[in-house]
Amino acid sequence: MGKVIISSDKSPKAIGPYSQAVKLEEANLTFTSGQIPLDLKTGKLVSNNFEKQAIQVLENIKGIIKERNCQLDDIIKLTVYLTDLTNFDSLNKIFENFFSNSSFPARSVVEVSKLPKDSLLEIEAVFYDK
Repeated sequence: MGKVIISSDKSPKAIGPYSQAVKLEEANLTFTSGQIPLDLKTGKLVSNNFEKQAIQVLENIKGIIKERNCQLDDIIKLTVYLTDLTNFDSLNKIFENFFSNSSFPARSVVEVSKLPKDSLLEIEAVFYDK
């Protein structure tokens, strides 16, 4: 299978030796790297507030999806890493609002001990890339 490296200026640059996303051409699938709540302009965490961080992470994923001329409906699966599972209910409310006009993707949520830049969450996505 051929793969294409995806790089978007609509989402923060990778903070390490990895790509923002990779597309498998024959399968029309794109896999994003984990996105954390970095502000596109400053490259720093947007806030210490969980809700603000979650919204920023979803906006960063949306930036990659838009770069590919795709939509939120094209997301197939999200994997969410939280440093505190007590934020699970807040996460669900944010997802309900963010995906209000589309179908919900499949999702897994896992608690982890720590994330890059002391982020409270990280999300990776798989989406259909026509």
